[in-house]
Amino acid sequence: MAWQFSNDRPIYIQVSDQIVSNILTGVYKMGEKLPSVREFAVIAAVNPNTVQKALSELEDAGLIETQRNTGKFVTQEGSVIEMARKQRGEMLAVEFLKNMAALGYTAEQTIKLLEEAKKGEEISDE
Repeated sequence: MAWQFSNDRPIYIQVSDQIVSNILTGVYKMGEKLPSVREFAVIAAVNPNTVQKALSELEDAGLIETQRNTGKFVTQEGSVIEMARKQRGEMLAVEFLKNMAALGYTAEQTIKLLEEAKKGEEISDE
């Protein structure tokens, strides 16, 4: 199934974000060989040039590495992946806080709601 894209951002950035998500969630593990540009293009249903641009961005960020004649691999540097995870988490947190503010919640009220939701989740896990 092709990846879903929106019109609000360039496709190569969305492809890059999807690959990063797959790295951060363990779909692609540290040191694992990634699909080729052509394979990614088929998976995402986009032009191979779009995939190449996305992969170049990820290589510049240090999340993937090219090994001559063998392909592209997820970095084995855990600190690079942890930094990307932290950045993604911060971005999601800011987005969440903006959405909550749009609903009229202060940061303190939002934190209280999260604490209550966490308590409710802990009870349902038992």
